Amino acid sequence: MTFLEEAMKVARSLLPVLIALVIASASLVAQEKPPLSPAGEASVKFDDGKTVAIKYSRPSMRGRKVYGELVPYGKVWRTGANAATSLTTDTALDIGGTTVPAGNYTLYSVPGENSWQLIVNKQTGQWGTKYDQGQDLARIPMKVSKLPSALETFTISLDKTGAKSATLKLDWELTSATVNITEK
Repeated sequence: MTFLEEAMKVARSLLPVLIALVIASASLVAQEKPPLSPAGEASVKFDDGKTVAIKYSRPSMRGRKVYGELVPYGKVWRTGANAATSLTTDTALDIGGTTVPAGNYTLYSVPGENSWQLIVNKQTGQWGTKYDQGQDLARIPMKVSKLPSALETFTISLDKTGAKSATLKLDWELTSATVNITEK
């Protein structure tokens, strides 16, 4: 067997190994991509140590018109992306004049051009699009205002305003929807 024939034989035997390495490398690179809608969390701790926490996914505009198109006006929205947005509170709350007992809930919303509703829903653990209106605890009006500049990624925040109070904010694109929260 000549040197060239032996080299070709070795090359043929290594080819499947090289192909497997290329495929494995490509799948590792694909796994390292960040999710399109990464996880987010907002929380507030009142002066007595009681907490309110919201877990959600943070979609981005990515060149799209959000409100009125991607998120239609007048329709229930999952208030984020992916799994349903969760609210956990270890104390009873007054959210915009509505009593919400301590517990776990899902948050939805109904965006509008000039007014929004926050939906506190008793069903938990579902995918964001699995909405059951029969499980609504309350629909709460939210104040709507314009942001000074476009916000690329949807953001929920709980801004502490006092010893037992905070403001829940839903900010995205050029819109901010807010409602006051008070510990009962």
